Amino acid sequence: MEQRQLGATDLKVSALGLGTSTWGTTTDRHEAAAQLRSYAEAGGNLVDTADIYGGGRAEEIVGQLLGAVVRREDIVLATKAAAVLDDPDRRQNASCSHLLSALDKSLARLGTDHVDLWQLHAWDPAVPLEETLAATDAALRAGKVRHIGVCNYAGWQTAKAATWKKLDGVAPLASCQVEYSLLERGIEREVVPAALDAGLAVLPWAPLGRGVLTGKYRTGVPTERLESRFFRWYVGRYIDDRSAGIVEEVATVADELSVPPLAVALAWVRDQPGVVAPLVGARTAGQLRESLAPATVALELPTEIRLRLDAVSAPHIGYPESGI
Repeated sequence: MEQRQLGATDLKVSALGLGTSTWGTTTDRHEAAAQLRSYAEAGGNLVDTADIYGGGRAEEIVGQLLGAVVRREDIVLATKAAAVLDDPDRRQNASCSHLLSALDKSLARLGTDHVDLWQLHAWDPAVPLEETLAATDAALRAGKVRHIGVCNYAGWQTAKAATWKKLDGVAPLASCQVEYSLLERGIEREVVPAALDAGLAVLPWAPLGRGVLTGKYRTGVPTERLESRFFRWYVGRYIDDRSAGIVEEVATVADELSVPPLAVALAWVRDQPGVVAPLVGARTAGQLRESLAPATVALELPTEIRLRLDAVSAPHIGYPESGI
């Protein structure tokens, strides 16, 4: 698998990262081990997790598999903090005390003395950015993290954090992790320009449009899925006519190239400006292997096909991004 530079850091990461949001919930330790083994065998080295995934269970499983399935030194280990699940009054806490406490708990669950990329999972409007970034500097100085990234930040938030880290931080910001796919191209308005200007690596989550771009819902959605509250919240936003048109074009291109639709969707987002490593996740190892198949990993879309996909999925970009 191709190796790419993570922003302005010294880290080289594979062109596909492994997401672990299902680990500890719908993916048990056995399946997680099979996923990690398949991913490493395909040449992958970027493992992304978070302190809230599975209520901490995802980090525990990652920690159990480091050394047992892959060597710790062969993995670029990324985790996150700032999102909150157990406080009904707030969804994020980016205070210095919370972040540093969360980091220590993450390191304990992961069974390591440092993570390679520590990411701020959410912007916290209740905490001054200076305080949040002071926590990242403290973690860097203590050697508990090697590099800092942000997740789900808006364009101005990304630019502000990157500028602050560049001028006053211990080390510059390395990356921004955001949702990005043919079905969700909103980051092209402000986040991607901010990332390119600051030299940040873009790490797309949900590069398969939360599973919709695989084409599995082309003929309809099973009743039990429609009755699922999680499905309606997480996937339902992409069960509409616009998304269906994009999925059909992806399927048409896939037939022309004799590859599965997911290969087309991944190749498109993987080679977008600023993108370093889309994060692929799955419930089972079998599902993950579809994303890791040699034909998928090696696929490069011809310019004419990229233009077709760009056109069918084009986001609305108005003033002032488009100019006067």
